[in-house]
Amino acid sequence: MAKDQEVKLAQMKKIVQELGSSTEKYGDPTLERFLIARSMDPNKAAKMFVSWQKWRTSFVPLGFIPDSEVLQQLESRKIFLQGLSKDGHPIMILHASKHYPAKDQHQFKKFVVHLLDKGIASGIRGQEIGNEKIVAIIDMQQLTFKNVDAHGLISGFQFLQAYYPERLARLYILNMPKFFVSVWKMISHFLEKATLDKIVIVRNEDERKRFVIEVGKEALPEELGGEAKPVALQDVEAPRLEC
Repeated sequence: MAKDQEVKLAQMKKIVQELGSSTEKYGDPTLERFLIARSMDPNKAAKMFVSWQKWRTSFVPLGFIPDSEVLQQLESRKIFLQGLSKDGHPIMILHASKHYPAKDQHQFKKFVVHLLDKGIASGIRGQEIGNEKIVAIIDMQQLTFKNVDAHGLISGFQFLQAYYPERLARLYILNMPKFFVSVWKMISHFLEKATLDKIVIVRNEDERKRFVIEVGKEALPEELGGEAKPVALQDVEAPRLEC
């Protein structure tokens, strides 16, 4: 770790204490995610970290969201976890054509936490470090107007940005239909530049080949150009995400 980063990390820990909280249970890699997300500003990073702690305590009191609390979202089997990418990140795939706007927004937000927690944790091998990232893929093949959920996507991104800083390695969007381009432009206004920089919209065959090479054939399902069988989120065993 660079000397300047060590200093900023120490400053962040001190500010967290001044805000009435503690970093005792968390390793430096966890805290560094908040620093990076706030452009290495110890004050902003400390406030973000304390806000995350308070949210986690109130929204996830058990420390995880059990399947039983999100059964309605799991029924459609729209989320898949495919092992590790070429760079060692867990791969999560959303089949957008199986998703419909949720009537129960509170349960949908719980589902977002459930899938992010489990997706990130599925990549842990041995001891959790605290800086694990995920590769996400949204496949829009056969997407119809009934599947479009701008509010749900915005909520998901807002959760990712506010409560899972630096957890996204890359997001690939495949088979985006023309009618969704304007919807995506609207959604993009709600995304931070750091998030947008990690999003790749795969538009043609050359970009598709590059996507397969970057992620890795071994874990991608056959329908996306890989060699693996799809594995639904609820069929995957994963440790509990601690930090």
